[in-house]
Amino acid sequence: MTIKSRDAYIVSALRTPVGKAPRGVLRNARPDDLLALVLKSVVGSVANLNPQEIGDVVVGCAMPEAEQGMNIARIGLLLAGLPHTVPGITVNRFCSSGLQAIAYAADKIRLGEADVMIAAGTESMSLIPMMGHKVVMNPKVFESNENIGIAYGMGLTAERVAQQWKVTREAQDAFSMESHRRAVTAWQTGEFNKEVVPVDVEDSVFDAAGMKIKTTHTNFTRDEGPRADSSLESLAKLKPVFATQGSVTAGNSSQMSDGAAAVLLMSEEALKRYNATPMARFVSYAIAGVPPDIMGIGPKEAIPRALKMAGMKQDQLDWIELNEAFAAQSLAVMGDLNLDPAKVNPLGGAIALGHPLGATGAIRMATLAHGLQRRKLKYGMITMCIGTGMGAAGIFESL
Repeated sequence: MTIKSRDAYIVSALRTPVGKAPRGVLRNARPDDLLALVLKSVVGSVANLNPQEIGDVVVGCAMPEAEQGMNIARIGLLLAGLPHTVPGITVNRFCSSGLQAIAYAADKIRLGEADVMIAAGTESMSLIPMMGHKVVMNPKVFESNENIGIAYGMGLTAERVAQQWKVTREAQDAFSMESHRRAVTAWQTGEFNKEVVPVDVEDSVFDAAGMKIKTTHTNFTRDEGPRADSSLESLAKLKPVFATQGSVTAGNSSQMSDGAAAVLLMSEEALKRYNATPMARFVSYAIAGVPPDIMGIGPKEAIPRALKMAGMKQDQLDWIELNEAFAAQSLAVMGDLNLDPAKVNPLGGAIALGHPLGATGAIRMATLAHGLQRRKLKYGMITMCIGTGMGAAGIFESL
């Protein structure tokens, strides 16, 4: 029996502005509320969409516990007002969770198991610390050199990449400054306007003078991370934070962040039924493993696999969203694969825009889909390294 796959199309991709953790505008915002907001937004982007047709809501989350635990996908969709008949599943592949959610949702459509799917991602690094509230690592990790890399903090793996690939501190700082410059310019020129859903942030503070609780509302509309005042001089003053004689600093690493994004996908049949206009077509997705102690090099292995699956050459890519976990690993990947710097993160990356872990893949999808259409480009890729030694890459065709 031959199973013929169908195409899956991106119809809508929207995100919240990204807040800085742990003291930014979204510091008290619940990740399930942020998720509900973007889910409601993408469903509302298609007129007369029957939510009963949604086959599943797949949500990426890297630390699915506490405020973002208990299958946040299901909780978020119910908070968004979707029918109780719509199921939800939370997936975790660390930093690529949001992109993995898109791939899983696309696969359901390509296999003919659904005509309408939603993929999303949400993460609050303000409310949930890195690695979660309770870290209990298997003691066997420390018994051999083969597995010790699992215990390395991601900053230390970035130091190892910088050493092995000979990425200098100066190159890392220059890369960081350019990320901020591009992100600031993108906001100034309105590049992000169509992909961002404003968040009404409510904060309650006790007013001692009036002996009452005062509630304030902030209309949060713009990413907090990009710095117009970033300079090589200021970056050079920052001390290494992971190794005494190292080169990885807070300034050339991704920012801890809060945010969410959602992506609506449809089959060709659903597009016709709802008279919906697709933004992009899902082309391919690949995952690869690398040694945990140099986890940042993961995209170097995943990108060629995704290109091979798509039957494409690297020079056919017009736009590459390479998640900037660290400048060191971004530069190492770009150098080994000879990626064109002009095509990589044209609107800035995670060093400036932030990296809310499990939400990042879906957030980058919003930027990529809108960006390709706006600039009339054809093929784009989202790629990132993943904790414990993996890389992910997804290719999309703008329509």
